[in-house]
Amino acid sequence: MIDFLRDAPVEGSLDVVWHAGWPSPRHDPAPEIQIHAYTEHTVILRQNKSVHYEAPFLFLLFGNDRALLLDTGASAEAAHFPLRATVDTLVADWLARHPRPGYGLLVAHTHGHGDHTAADGQFADRPLTTVVGAGLDEVTSSFALVDWPHRTGELDLGGRILDLLPGPGHQEAGLVFHDRHTGLLLTGDSVYPGRLYIEDRAAYSATVDRLLDFCATRPVRHVLGCHVEMTTRPGEDYPRGTTHQPDEPPLQLTTGHLHALRRALDETADGRGAHPYDEFVLVYRD
Repeated sequence: MIDFLRDAPVEGSLDVVWHAGWPSPRHDPAPEIQIHAYTEHTVILRQNKSVHYEAPFLFLLFGNDRALLLDTGASAEAAHFPLRATVDTLVADWLARHPRPGYGLLVAHTHGHGDHTAADGQFADRPLTTVVGAGLDEVTSSFALVDWPHRTGELDLGGRILDLLPGPGHQEAGLVFHDRHTGLLLTGDSVYPGRLYIEDRAAYSATVDRLLDFCATRPVRHVLGCHVEMTTRPGEDYPRGTTHQPDEPPLQLTTGHLHALRRALDETADGRGAHPYDEFVLVYRD
C-alpha cells in the first residue's frame, strides 16, 4: 500500500513545455495527447490544439484502489483523440510498477461543458469503470454533496483523499478538486490563465470566496485550471479558436492569483463584457 499522506503535499515537477499547436494543424507532428508525469502517481495530459482549439488539460490521479480521470477532453472520436487507449496504457504502466487486483477507474469532471466531457463515451464499456454524469444531480448524488453549494465533500481513491469544493458560476455543476497528496488545486474553468467566462456572477463570486477560505487553511502548491488562453504579454489573450499559441504563459497559477481575482471581481462588480487583467480576462455573460 502506498502512503499518500506521508510528507504531503509532495513536490512534483512542472518542468514541461506544453505543446501549443502548430502553424498548420493538419501537419502537426506532435501526438494528439501530450503526457507529463507531475509525480509518479499524478499525470497531466493536454489535448493537442491541432485536434481541437480548446486544448483542455486533463488529470489522472492514482490511488491504492482506483484512479481518477478528471475530464475527458473536447473530442469524442477515438480515431482523432485516443483518450481511452492513452489512459489504458498509463494505468497498465502504473499497475506494472504497483501490482494489485481489481483496480478501478473513476471518470469525473470539473464541470459539464462539452470540451470537458466529449470523450466520456470512450469509457462506457471499460471494465471496473464508473463515469460520473456531468449534470448537477449526478454530481451531487455521486459524491454525496449535500446542501449544494454550501458544503464540501471528500473523495477517497484508496488512501489518497481529495477535497471537493462546489464551484458554480462558470457552470452550475462546477467542482474544484484539492488533492491532499500533491497540494494541487484543480479548478477547471473557474480559474486559469485565460478568459474566465462568468455565467452567474453571484455564484462565481461565492466560489472564489470559498476557494480563498479553503486555501487560507490548507497547503496549496499550485492552482491548475484546464486551459491556457493568455499570451505572455499582460492582459493580452489569444483570439478564441486559435490553434497555434507559441507565446503561452505557464499553466500553473498561485493562491495569490485568487486574491487578484477577488479584487478584479470587486472592481468590475457592475460591469458587462470583457475586462482584461494581467493573467486573466473576466468575461461577464450573465
